[in-house]
Order: sequence, then C-alpha cells, then structure tokens
Amino acid sequence: MTTEATVSLEERLRSLFHHLGIDQAHFACRLAQDWVGLAARYPEMIVSLTVLGGSFDPRAVEQLAAKLLVVIGDQEPNAKAVSDSVNRLPGAQLVTFRDYEIRAWSDVAAERTDELGGAMLQFLARVDPSTAPAGPALREGDGEIAGISYRIRGAGAPLVLLPMFLAPSQWEPLVQRLSERYCTITLGGAALGAVAILESRGRSVGYLRMVSTLLDEVRLRPGDGVLEVGCGSGVLDRWLARRTAGAHRITGVDINPYLLREAAVLARQEGLKGAIEFREGNAESLPFAEQSFDVAMSVTVIEEVDADRMLAEMVRVTKPGGRVAVIARALDMPFFRHLPLSAGLKAKVELPAGGIAPQGCADASLYRRLRQTGLAQVKMLPQLVVFDRSDSTVLEWMQDVLLSRLSREEAGEWESARAQAEAEGTFFMAWPHHCAVGTKPL
Repeated sequence: MTTEATVSLEERLRSLFHHLGIDQAHFACRLAQDWVGLAARYPEMIVSLTVLGGSFDPRAVEQLAAKLLVVIGDQEPNAKAVSDSVNRLPGAQLVTFRDYEIRAWSDVAAERTDELGGAMLQFLARVDPSTAPAGPALREGDGEIAGISYRIRGAGAPLVLLPMFLAPSQWEPLVQRLSERYCTITLGGAALGAVAILESRGRSVGYLRMVSTLLDEVRLRPGDGVLEVGCGSGVLDRWLARRTAGAHRITGVDINPYLLREAAVLARQEGLKGAIEFREGNAESLPFAEQSFDVAMSVTVIEEVDADRMLAEMVRVTKPGGRVAVIARALDMPFFRHLPLSAGLKAKVELPAGGIAPQGCADASLYRRLRQTGLAQVKMLPQLVVFDRSDSTVLEWMQDVLLSRLSREEAGEWESARAQAEAEGTFFMAWPHHCAVGTKPL
C-alpha cells in the first residue's frame, strides 16, 4: 500500500492540479527541490517558470529555457556563474536586482515589491498567448490536497506560487497585484519549501544526535521551562515534547509568521497542540520578561541575526542558574562529501557554503561570544552532522546548492561519483557546526 510519505512531490502536485481541474500553470518558486521533479517528469504542466535566486542546477531547466525567468541579486556569491548559465539558455530571461542578495531568509517580495512584481508581470505578459492556459473559474478559498495546502485568489490563468524559502512575508506583498491578472494559487505544507527541509533535517539521526548532545549538557530538570529561539517549523520542539513526555513548558518563538503557521498545524496534527506555545517575536528583542525560562536554546539561527544582541536577549530571559545553549552552522570548517572525486573537485565541493548576516556568527567566535555575555561553565562542543540517503530532502537541497556552483563537467563528475557511492551504500555529506552551553550565574 502506498503511504503519503512515499508519494513524490510531483505526484502530489499532479493530484492537486487534478483536484482543481487544471492541466497547466505558470510557476514561481525559490527552491529547486520544489520544481525539478515536476520539470523532469511533467514539463507540459509548466507554462512558465520564475525562479528566485541562483541555487539550482542549470541543466534542470534546459528544456524550459524559453519559458524561464531567473531573478537574482548582484551581491550573490554565484551571481556571475548564474548569469553566464542563463545567457547560454536560448530564450531564458535574467533580471538582476542591484545592491541586493537573495539569501535564504531574504524577504524579497517585501523589500523589492515593485521590482519583483514588475519583472514577473512583464515576463508573464510575454509568454506566447497560444500556449498560456485560459484557466478555469476557480473559487477563491483555502484547502489541502495530498498534504499540500493551497490558497486561491483572483481569476485568470493559474499562477502557482511555491514557498519562498525562509522569507517572513513569503509572496503576500505581491498576491493582490498578481491576482488582478492571474488566479494565484499559493502553496504550503510540510512537503514544500523550507518546511520540508527543516522537517527532514530535524528528523535525521545525525542532527538529533547533535541536539541531544547539547541537551545532555543542559541537564534538563523536571518542570524546567524551555525556550527555543528561532523555532522554524517546530520540529525540535515537537521532538522534545515527545522525548520528555510533557515534563517541560516548551515555547517556540520565531520572527517568521509563515513558519509559525506551519508549526502550529504540524503540532496539532501530531496531537501536541497544548504541549507547545508558539509566539511571534524577534530574536534580537525577545517578547518575554527577564528570568522567564530555565533553558534558552537556539539552533542555526545566530548566523542570520545580530549575534551579540541575540545572545544578550537569551541571557536576559534566562533565570539565574539557568542554561543557554546555542548551535551555529560552521563556515570556518570544511564540509565533508564522501565521494570518489578528483582532488580539484573535492577541494571545491568541500569549501564552506551558506549565507550569513552582516552581524551574524557562523564560526568559532561563538565560544568567545558566550563567555563575553557573562555565562559561566561554558562548554564548547563542535560537531559534524552526517546526512545520508535516509535524509533525502535535506540531502537533495544541499546538493542543489552545490550543483549551482559547478560547471557542467564538474557536475557530471559529481553525479557519476555519487552513483558509484550510492551503489556501494557509502554516500553521505557532513555539515560542521559549532555548539556551546553556558550557565547564567546566580
């Protein structure tokens, strides 16, 4: 019997299309994992494709070149490589925002509303009318099919808006404008976007082992109140609630309303609605009184904020004698890819990768920063987190980011080496992290 967990994303999208009574649509998206399967198996469903950011394998869009719009910022590390790739695709269009970088958490629809809206509408208007779908009269409203939530607004040709990674506003600043000409279908749910990655990562054995190591040092006591700063989809809060059988008051706070909505849905689906409180708030100015929690923890958020302000806030809301635990992605250590690669390519793919805010922390300065907040008994625990074939969603996302940095020849060598390692059952990728725990003095 086929379970929902074994149904591919492209088949879920087909089920959604069938339910809505449409055969084709325009698509706009941020993450390659949301559209590459559909493009490979059912390219006829895609009338046009707008891709934000350059983290995708150019080979995946070759058959859609004449229907493709790519939007990047000129400050992105791979901006030139993306530009060169798009220019080699016949008919593909590229729009570059000046003085901008589309990071994972960039709120691009809110920060560049007019530029993005104008570029998309101009591009969509140029799509050949003979191939554009007329679009059935879909009723406005919300629903869920095959684990994918949807919201329909406006009328006209269908325009599917896939999640915009970690952007707090997602597509919302543009929905009204786009809905004046198109029937916008905004998608969400645990199978798509950042939620799919966060859930996959948060369930992986290697990742949970790292978090467990940190919590072992925290030494949770019955009744301790626990705060997670930057809870995302709530995957770790749900894991902790199940692991401790309700022994703790767990609160998750995040600045991202999109992720908080998804977190609440997932908690309810798992029967944990009353076990976790989700609150909207800024890590640099937490919406809690002093000394509110026994434990304050944060996992891979300190890279995206003013690190020192976040740490000061975590200490402020922690009780004397309480513990502060922080994990940061490490960009000062090489990534490990277990593949039989040539020396040159091996060195290239093991270079640190990922975005960091101007005042963020993604290196060993984490340990000094914790000491400077006044925390005592600081324990320093660098970790290497392994992802293998059982963690397919997060693994494919890591590969998509990597392939966007490789030439066609390098990508071919990577895929050949991966196929060999997969056949041997030895393929994995490992991501380094800095982890630390400190105690607030009495």
